[in-house]
Amino acid sequence: MTEHNPTTTSKQTFAALGQRVIDIETDAVRGLSRFLDENFATACELLLACKGRAIVIGMGKSGHIGGKIAATLASTGTPAFFVHPGEASHGDLGMITEQDVVIAISNSGETAEVLSIAPLIKRRGVKLISMTGNPRSTLAELSDVHVCIAVEQEACPLGLAPTSSTTATLVMGDALAVALLHARGFTADDFAMSHPGGSLGRRLLLHIHDVMHAGERTPLVNQQVTISAALLEMSRKGLGMTGITDDQGRLVGIFTDGDLRRILDQRIDLHTTAIAQVMTPNPITIKPDVLAAQGLKLMEDRKINGLFVVDEQGFAQGALNMHDLLKAGVL
Repeated sequence: MTEHNPTTTSKQTFAALGQRVIDIETDAVRGLSRFLDENFATACELLLACKGRAIVIGMGKSGHIGGKIAATLASTGTPAFFVHPGEASHGDLGMITEQDVVIAISNSGETAEVLSIAPLIKRRGVKLISMTGNPRSTLAELSDVHVCIAVEQEACPLGLAPTSSTTATLVMGDALAVALLHARGFTADDFAMSHPGGSLGRRLLLHIHDVMHAGERTPLVNQQVTISAALLEMSRKGLGMTGITDDQGRLVGIFTDGDLRRILDQRIDLHTTAIAQVMTPNPITIKPDVLAAQGLKLMEDRKINGLFVVDEQGFAQGALNMHDLLKAGVL
């Protein structure tokens, strides 16, 4: 390797080199639009009709991209997994069944490890989709449908390291996955079921009833009690607020820490004044079956720190505040 003194490369040069890569790869992605043709649509139809799984194979950098494509397909409603072509030649080919569809990735279309198993895949009657940069390649000719991923040039100045080509392959894989997602009518709830972990899963799966304080933990007082009695309830329940109910038990108001600070300036007698005289009537509420993430948005939009949860008749079912959403990982 030729030695190079890194101090001779300025920060501006590094930035210019990086910009060149971004420009070339951006052009490569834009160029993919011309390949969203009948072959692309046929590939989508094969995958949509597949009774088994989408099996993605690829060698080297194509294999790394293939793994991500398989993961994206699996998380968006198309059961899929990646099989290494080298391992397939040594037993893993048994993972592929007649009901599956294989997506074989090779930029040249001449990758030996992929070509060695392609005839065996075809012999089993498995549908084969190829993704290559050469429609006249051996792999393209062997496949049932070919999706072109050709690029004008690699971003690597030597034209050797897979750069633009792998980016284009990844984007075409995303195009397949999202087109299938739409065709299947895949919803946010479906997505959440395959992403139960992390903040995304919590935002899509947790409902208000999962995070609210319910039963005896709900701060509630009757509208006839004094302010001091309401403060004791707030202190016991620790949510910085209490709900106010009528004689039938329906929620008619709310009193918060902020309300307390405001009335202290008015010299109101806390021991004789009924809470109904200082409460905020008709408070903002939410239903228990609403997504917790929607509760968060409601609080942010209305600039409030807490919510009471009520049923269709207006009876309080629970309460929650921003801390509860933070603790649950919704924030």
